[in-house]
Amino acid sequence: MKTIDELLAEGVSGKRVFVRADLNVPLDGTTITDDGRIRAVVPTVKALADAGARVVVASHLGRPKGAPDPAFSLAPAAKRLGELLDADVAFATDTVGESAKATVAALTDGRVAVVENLRFNAGETSKDDAEREAFAAELAGLADVYVGDGFGAVHRKHASVFDLPARLPHYAGYLIATEVGVLKKLTEEVERPYVVVLGGAKVSDKLGVIDNLLKKADRILIGGGMAYTFLAAKGHEVGISLLQADQKDTCLDYLAEAEKRGVEFVLPVDVLVSAEFPDLKTKAPATYETVASDAIPADKEGLDIGPKTRELYAAKLADAGTVFWNGPMGVFEHPDYANGTKAVAQALLDSPGFTVVGGGDSAAAVRTLGFDENAFGHISTGGGASLEYLEGKTLPGLAALED
Repeated sequence: MKTIDELLAEGVSGKRVFVRADLNVPLDGTTITDDGRIRAVVPTVKALADAGARVVVASHLGRPKGAPDPAFSLAPAAKRLGELLDADVAFATDTVGESAKATVAALTDGRVAVVENLRFNAGETSKDDAEREAFAAELAGLADVYVGDGFGAVHRKHASVFDLPARLPHYAGYLIATEVGVLKKLTEEVERPYVVVLGGAKVSDKLGVIDNLLKKADRILIGGGMAYTFLAAKGHEVGISLLQADQKDTCLDYLAEAEKRGVEFVLPVDVLVSAEFPDLKTKAPATYETVASDAIPADKEGLDIGPKTRELYAAKLADAGTVFWNGPMGVFEHPDYANGTKAVAQALLDSPGFTVVGGGDSAAAVRTLGFDENAFGHISTGGGASLEYLEGKTLPGLAALED
């Protein structure tokens, strides 16, 4: 795929450059609680603006139902982008309507505009090819060149991600080029031992990646809610912990496959349990106890890995040549259940290897818990996209950027 550096070498002064970004940031009302994805696209937008392009930034935010919804407006993201660029950023109150057309027409060389949430138009996410392509045609009318830089959306076959690049000269932005380079290090150029840490709520969310990484990893460490399905599969009581009973046989298959391949498959040895889920708004102190992972009381729920597991996982990461981590170890949003996730993050920092935090809740946890994100080898902006790449799937947004 061609990169933005090639585009800049060709010259962009005076050209309208459509940048498909990922500004899908978490909001508390209109307050952005984590601006990581906005900061990630700044190098691409700044380079284009500095070279005299008229930059049109577009993104989705949340899951509106194909129609305008003020709760999902990109206005706060546009404002934050302007602050990060230290420049005025114009904002169109629609996507391809009169406001968008007028806003883009008013751009001068080196200026930036953001159009409203792409998902306010049903054509963006439509499964009907014709409807999606019709919306892509309208978007193409706003630009002369396409730059894909929304890595968090490249696993979606959406109009702005998949159909639009075919209508314009297309290039990969700095973020996508970086993300693809990192993922190749995790699949093609791996330094060993290769350790994978998987957490999060559901085993079903990680089936494909576990299946594929069993062929590549040396160790797989499991935490978060998904650990309890593995523990239940082994015949252990898991109380009222999160459980996908229909996945127990699959978990047993993975454990058997790991043993066959000589892959260390490590489950928690102790967990923090409570009869009550913590209050994530008030962060009031929780009542909990630490128990062995094979001795969870029937009336209690596992909410974090315990201290022995934290030590075990740190030891398993200590000599890693490559680490990929996706998914928190517990309910990290509450301070009493954040220590497992903190321990994994710290172990990655202490590891001598190349460390990748695989987007989503893991990336949010790193920032929320106060870690220096620049100390990690890479923090991905796209958890779902990273996982699908590691599953070996073809990602529509990356395929569309290929010549």
